[in-house]
Amino acid sequence: MAREFSLTDDEQPVFVLHPHWKVLARPVLIAVLVLAVALVGEALIPSGSGAATERLVVAAVAILVLMLWLIVPVLRWRLTTYELTTKRLRMRAGIVTRHGRDIPLTRINDVSFSKGPLDRLLGCGRLVVESAGEHGQIVLTEIPHVERVQATLFQLVEEEQRRLEREQRHQP
Repeated sequence: MAREFSLTDDEQPVFVLHPHWKVLARPVLIAVLVLAVALVGEALIPSGSGAATERLVVAAVAILVLMLWLIVPVLRWRLTTYELTTKRLRMRAGIVTRHGRDIPLTRINDVSFSKGPLDRLLGCGRLVVESAGEHGQIVLTEIPHVERVQATLFQLVEEEQRRLEREQRHQP
């Protein structure tokens, strides 16, 4: 993995995740429905002098709806990242404007997860990170392999706390 410019010298990436693909299920189903309606609309247009124009309008409307209901969610999914490094948990999101949040591992108090029945089948879930500070609790939804992420995050928090304790003991 290429080293990102915003990581510190002693920081290594552990996980880089996008939300689970299940967030794309509804937009894909709507896209299939729009395509089916457009094809039926095309077939129902009677042949005649204005048929070509009517078919073009139906196709243009279908393409516009597909763009709104498919491309935007795909971009949102692709551009949302959760990165776990050896020093912090980083979240980045946004299509046109980007926003992000970094939580140092030393500020994390508790990490838990929950999975519903569908989440268990698909291998994803909700990660809840309790941190010291003004924002308190962060809930990350649709996290793939949430149990593994939770366990790894908990382990990294413990290791970082032990490292800081060792450093404090060795300072005069």
